[in-house]
Amino acid sequence: MKIAGVELKNFKRFTDLKISDIPENAKLVLMTGVNGSGKSCIFDVFEASSLMKERESFALDENKDYYGKNNNLPINVKINFHNNEFINLTNKSGANIEIIERVNLFYGRSSLRQVPQLRRIIDKKIDFIKDSDRPRLYINRDERFENDIDKITKIFLKEVYTLKGITVDELASKYISKINEGFKRIFGENESTNLSLISIIPSLEGKPPEIKFKKGISEIHYDLLSSGEKEIFNILLNLFSRTEIYQDTIYFIDELDLHLNTNLQYTLLKEIIENWIPENCQLWTASHSFGFIEYARDSKQAIILDFDERNFDIPQIIYPSIKNKLDIFEIAIPKETIFKLFANKKIILCENLNDKFFNLLNIKDTVFVGVKNSRDLFLSIKKDKKYFGLRDRDFLTDNEKSKIEKKYPNYIILDFYCFENYLYHPDNIESLNLHNFNKQEYINEIRRQKNEKYDEILLNLKLSRNTYEELKDEKIKDKDITSITNSLKSKHINIFYSFFNMKDKFNKKYLQNLELNTEKLVKTVWFEDMIKMIITQLP
Repeated sequence: MKIAGVELKNFKRFTDLKISDIPENAKLVLMTGVNGSGKSCIFDVFEASSLMKERESFALDENKDYYGKNNNLPINVKINFHNNEFINLTNKSGANIEIIERVNLFYGRSSLRQVPQLRRIIDKKIDFIKDSDRPRLYINRDERFENDIDKITKIFLKEVYTLKGITVDELASKYISKINEGFKRIFGENESTNLSLISIIPSLEGKPPEIKFKKGISEIHYDLLSSGEKEIFNILLNLFSRTEIYQDTIYFIDELDLHLNTNLQYTLLKEIIENWIPENCQLWTASHSFGFIEYARDSKQAIILDFDERNFDIPQIIYPSIKNKLDIFEIAIPKETIFKLFANKKIILCENLNDKFFNLLNIKDTVFVGVKNSRDLFLSIKKDKKYFGLRDRDFLTDNEKSKIEKKYPNYIILDFYCFENYLYHPDNIESLNLHNFNKQEYINEIRRQKNEKYDEILLNLKLSRNTYEELKDEKIKDKDITSITNSLKSKHINIFYSFFNMKDKFNKKYLQNLELNTEKLVKTVWFEDMIKMIITQLP
């Protein structure tokens, strides 16, 4: 089950909110924004919708002061799913209420789920299929962790006595190995720092459960774990206990990054999305942590919804954010803090997600940050001189390039059309010393494709130049662009290559037998020398 959109009226923080255009492949929906921006209110929407499975009336009727923004106005909630089903709720008298008749449609965890010390010795009767132990309001404490311990130990004991041909050690491995595999991916392979689960002993003889772990050569009781370690174990144990029930579900977990450093934030979210949440499900979580934002930015299964700096007293529409937009990072780290963290380093903005590959070069005292496009890049360096910019050349003449770089000393423009022109340059591929690569044949193929698409390129040239932010300055823009068209007519690659788009206009099927990838192509000495030579032009 995947959500396509949400519509809310008079619900908690929101007067009239629409969340639209969530793609069907989104397994992770990350909501970002400062504290109090309304992110957790979305979890209340899901919880109230879930409660409708058990009641004849909307949950607001019992909690008017909690759910309603204005008690004199009706609440309306609509959730649209990609399978064309929907939920439509209201507390308006006589209005129609439509729900999906499934008890496991939503599964949520509130932020109030921490268990600092194991104390409970009384076994509670829980209906796990109906999720009967969930908090009824999202501000209530979530006590499911100790119920998960009871459930797993009971299943284990039952299987000890009922399964034939399986040893106690094999059963223990079944219930421990998956969590330990997750621990390794989250904490890393280093045995001195990695956490591993040794045993779970249920509440016996009037004593609370006993859970032991190993770190290095030490055995550690659950009570002595750090808050971050407890948080990770809490989440994994809960998912291990309950995901079998929730296979076509919207999961929502508040403050999943509690007590975690940046690296653990990234690896925990990656582990949950890629190994614990079933494929047909979707996880919604809220955060302003750098690690979560970085993972959502990297993952093709993730989108980001930005709730920051919005006036929710008036109608608002939130669409998935452009994931390489610089503002996304400023939710986690204010701009001034970024400059402090990277004091004495050049922060170079570049287009798209190319920062990931430029940073692989480990250029001394230099950090690359990706932004949406050349327009955002230019406006950012124009607004804040502390940033440097590295722009694709596109269809800029030599004269325009020179004038732009002179006017904006913190701005440098590539000599070739785009980043990919460096990656797929004949000299760069030649430097890999591939036995099945013929440089001259490759140059001939580039020339052939350029000539074949010449008319299309000319049309694109005129349209593209109209969008360049820098050329809005008439003192910079050249009216005569025959230097570009003449270059494109040339048969010499060292002339036309500066304006031939190797990203979109070159069919790379020609190279498929060479088994090339971006990581391999950016690690050549040729590529590194070319980029370093460009960077040295910055002040």
